[in-house]
Amino acid sequence: MPDVDGMKEAKMFHCDTPQENQGFFLKGSSSLDWGMKNRLARIFNPKSGRTVMLAIDHGYFQGPTTGLERVDINILPIAPYADTLMLTRGILRSIIPPSTSQSIVLRVSGGTSILKELSNEEIAVDIEDSIRLNVCAMAVQVFIGGEYERQSIINMTKMVDLGNRYGIPTLAVTAVGKDMARDAKYFRLACRICAELGAHYIKTYYVEKDFETVTASCPVPIVMAGGKKIPELDALTMAYNAVQGGAAGVDMGRNIFQSDAPIAMIKAVRAVVHDEENPKRAFELYNSLKKSKV
Repeated sequence: MPDVDGMKEAKMFHCDTPQENQGFFLKGSSSLDWGMKNRLARIFNPKSGRTVMLAIDHGYFQGPTTGLERVDINILPIAPYADTLMLTRGILRSIIPPSTSQSIVLRVSGGTSILKELSNEEIAVDIEDSIRLNVCAMAVQVFIGGEYERQSIINMTKMVDLGNRYGIPTLAVTAVGKDMARDAKYFRLACRICAELGAHYIKTYYVEKDFETVTASCPVPIVMAGGKKIPELDALTMAYNAVQGGAAGVDMGRNIFQSDAPIAMIKAVRAVVHDEENPKRAFELYNSLKKSKV
C-alpha cells in the first residue's frame, strides 16, 4: 500500500510554461501514429533527417549475388555502419545476430526469379511475421508500367493497410523494366502514385536531369537506390547529388559490398549523407581508410 501520510503535495506544475507540441522531423509524416514515427526515427537519423540503408536483399530474385555469396563473412562486418539493413526474413533469421542495433527493413514482396517476368510478384511475407521480427518497415516492389503493374500496386496498398493497422511503415520500391525510360518524368509518375496510395517512404533511382522535381513532387521521403556497381567516386557523387536534390538518404548495396574496401566505402557514404561532405573529400576519406584497412 502507498504511504499516503508521507506523500508531499505536488507543486512542480510549471503553470507559466505551456507544453510544447513537437513536430516530427520527417517529410509528410506528422500525422502518423506514435509507433510509425518511432520506427521511422530508427531508420532515419533525427539529427540529419537522412538514412544510409544497406541493401542486401538481392538474393530473393537473383540468388547469391556477387558480394553476397556469404552474408556472414561479407556483410556482418559492414552492417554496424549502416543506419538500417534491407533484407529478407531468411537472411535475417539465419545470419543477422538478434543483438544487432540496426533497424530492419524487411522485403515482403516476391514470387519470381530473374528467369521469369519480375513484375509478377505477390505479397510473400505475412504481416504477423513482420511483427514477430520486430521490423521497422516493409519493402514492396512496385512496377509502374510493367506487365503486372496493377498487381504490384495492390500488393503495396495491402501492406500499407496492414502496416497502418499495426504501426509498421511501408517502403515502396519503384522498379524499372528493361523497356522503361529512366527519366524524371517516369520517376515523378511512379513515386507520386506510390505516395498517393499511402506508401510512407519511397526508394527510387537518381537521374541527373530534374531529379529535384521528383523529390519536390513527392509528399513523402525519397531514398535513392544505388543501382549497379560504378566507380567509387561516381557513386559518392551520385549520392551527394541525390541528397542535395532532396533525397532523404540512400539505399546502397552493390556500390558498397562490391567495393574493394566496403567498410571504407560505407563510411564515405555516411560522410556524404549525414555530414554533407562533398564527393572529392569523401573519396579522399575512402582512399585514406582503404589504405589503413579500416
